[in-house]
Amino acid sequence: MSEGTNKDQDWIAAPSPADVATAKPPRARVEDAVDPEESARATMERKRDYLEGFLQKKPEGLPAGAPGGDLYEAVVAALKEIFDPEIPVNIYDLGLIYGVEVDEESDVTVTMTLTTPHCPVAETMPAEVELRAASVPGVRDAEVNLVWDPPWGPDKMTDEARLELGML
Repeated sequence: MSEGTNKDQDWIAAPSPADVATAKPPRARVEDAVDPEESARATMERKRDYLEGFLQKKPEGLPAGAPGGDLYEAVVAALKEIFDPEIPVNIYDLGLIYGVEVDEESDVTVTMTLTTPHCPVAETMPAEVELRAASVPGVRDAEVNLVWDPPWGPDKMTDEARLELGML
C-alpha cells in the first residue's frame, strides 16, 4: 500500500500553494468586532459604575472613629478643605497631617507638622485645623499636636498632590 492511500494516517497533507493563492481569506471588519448597540462610552460607564461602587463600599461593623469609619472620614474630609496658602494643595494631600485619631468619646487628636518651622502660617494653621476638626458633626472635642519630628519633606505628599504640582 502506498503512503498516500493509507486510511489510518494521523497526518493531513497541506494544500498546495496554487490552492491557497486562489482562495482569499475573509477580511476583518470593524462592524464584526464591535456590537453597534454597545458603544465604547456605554462600556466605560458600566466599568466606572462598578469601580465606583467597589471603592465606596465600607467594611461592615467598623466603629465610626476607626479609619474608614464615618466620623473618621468626615474629619479627614474637613482637613482636606484646608489649603496651604503658598502651595495650591490641601494640607492632607500635602502630607502635613501625620495622624488622625478618634477615641470612643468622639474626641479627635490630629498630629501634624508644617513645611518648615519658619512657615508664615505657623501661628494660625494649627488653630484652623483644630477648629475645622471640632466643627465636624459628631466630634465632641478636637486637639492638635504640632510635631517637627519627622520633618516634612516632599516624599510625604500623595500622588495627587505631586500631580497637581507637576512633580510626577
